Amino acid sequence: MSEVRQEDQYRAIKYLNETEKYPIIKLCNVIHIARSTYYKWLKRTPSRRQQINEQVVEWIKQHYEETNGILGYRQMTITINREHNVHYNKKRIYRLMQLIHLKSVTQIKKKKYIPSVPEITAENVLNRDFHADAPNEKWLTDVTEFKYYDGSVVKKLHLSAILDIYDRRIVAYKSGESNNNELVFSTLDEAVALNPNAHPLFHSDRGFQHTNKAFHQRLVNSGMRQSMSRVGRCIDNGLMEGYWGILKSEMYYHKKFTFKAELVEAI
Repeated sequence: MSEVRQEDQYRAIKYLNETEKYPIIKLCNVIHIARSTYYKWLKRTPSRRQQINEQVVEWIKQHYEETNGILGYRQMTITINREHNVHYNKKRIYRLMQLIHLKSVTQIKKKKYIPSVPEITAENVLNRDFHADAPNEKWLTDVTEFKYYDGSVVKKLHLSAILDIYDRRIVAYKSGESNNNELVFSTLDEAVALNPNAHPLFHSDRGFQHTNKAFHQRLVNSGMRQSMSRVGRCIDNGLMEGYWGILKSEMYYHKKFTFKAELVEAI
């Protein structure tokens, strides 16, 4: 991958020589490149791999600027593959982003665990096995919080969602101003209504809604087996936590919302 870094150096020499008339020999000396090496590059026919890497780097720079630097290598890989109808693995994108010194400016906020007295608890059946061989085999759920401004008053919006591990799709979601049983129960009800033949392993944290007897009975009635994260172990639901991080990085952290409707639309 060193050809990408060298390519930038050679282009800089060419640009400064043509626009500012700096001597080639002095420019080469500054960055410790032999003049013969530069002229060899100038007359070269780039390899197919070099051409591809150069194109990918241009795409990386383009999408990085368009999103104000919020894309890390994982989301950059997804974006490039989707937008340009290609299929590059994340390791390649990671190496190229390292070479041009680009990384995400956003960090995922850590969720604080608030203890509660559970009515129903379940074992951690999922056991961090974030792999599924088919749709509706394993579902994850969680509730996250957003803030918006009503004048000078800060208000909260809660988002409840259910995620299918198989293809990372959101099965159902609901938003509301209160983080209550109704929010979580209605999310599950919608997921069941949209997927009446689904009987997945259903994993959540130990939030008060998920340890509620009525919620557990809904799962039983739908033929689902319940699984819960261990106390204070957010990583047991790490895939869902990661999804929240991606969502907020892309549409929330770098924008100030002054209307509830605007925030709901962005979500």
